[in-house]
Amino acid sequence: MTDLEARVRPPAPSSVSPQARTYLDAPSQFAGDPAPTDPRDIPAWEDFIASRDSVLAEVLGRRVPADLPLTESSFRIDGVTTYTFVPAHLEAGSGTPVFLDIHGGGLVLGGGDVCRVMGRTSATIRPMITWSVDYRMPPTHPYPTALDDCVAVYARLLDERQPQDIFVGGSSAGGNLAPALLLKAKDEGLPMPAGLVLLTPEVDLTESGDTFRTLNGIDNVLQPLASTNLLYANGADLADPYLSPLFGDLTGFPPTFLQSGTRDLFLSNTVRMHRRLLAAGVEAELHVFEAMPHGGFGGDTPEDRDLMQSVLRFLDKYRRSS
Repeated sequence: MTDLEARVRPPAPSSVSPQARTYLDAPSQFAGDPAPTDPRDIPAWEDFIASRDSVLAEVLGRRVPADLPLTESSFRIDGVTTYTFVPAHLEAGSGTPVFLDIHGGGLVLGGGDVCRVMGRTSATIRPMITWSVDYRMPPTHPYPTALDDCVAVYARLLDERQPQDIFVGGSSAGGNLAPALLLKAKDEGLPMPAGLVLLTPEVDLTESGDTFRTLNGIDNVLQPLASTNLLYANGADLADPYLSPLFGDLTGFPPTFLQSGTRDLFLSNTVRMHRRLLAAGVEAELHVFEAMPHGGFGGDTPEDRDLMQSVLRFLDKYRRSS
């Protein structure tokens, strides 16, 4: 079939849980009008972003309880809000490690209260404090604003924690900004954190990998993001390592956890990033889940719980002993 837009998604395989099969066979919760194609049409982009953020907020509202056992607060650095979450069973003192969480959303979605809710989602599960960066985004704040915001928050975190007590991670677009942050931190002489977590990362904005074609229409969550990438880049070269960390010098990176799935449009991103990290001498774990699309199976399946437990084992492995 040459028309990938018309590709029929195959039925869910029997090799995954009943809950995962239900998720795969259901209509996408994220379906909607396509993104604008003209990066100069600011009103169209603003309408698109507002519409998609509304969908995200609705989906998250169904998934995330409002009464999670944690304490929330926020602070601002150079106009950028960072939300902090301290699980009820943890102390908030200087000896408690911090996970710097960078949200997903295609580098244009997930700001404001959506960022806050996404940050709460796994904050109670991690054995550490979570900082969630509400980085600024297009169309008002294109590249390099989001990256600069994340670097500023990381620098602030280094004032409060030793590098070995810091982990950095993100999903999707957050999986772009997290390694881009480390590339820029390295260039600026800042120390690396204890570990890096990349969940289905958007590390190649040129979209050169194989699965951008082979899984287009198979992934029931994500489609190629060419127009969004151009909006974010604001005329910069998409192959620049700060935009596409896959092409950067990854030597000196901390141990890294990478995750994807066999129906994830970003599978090529993830496996190529894993190979690049290994070639740079970095300890790197690759976890590929059967039939999993972009972002998992909705958060409440055996496979999603297996993924979270795998992340926790990674964090525990590289967490400094108290």
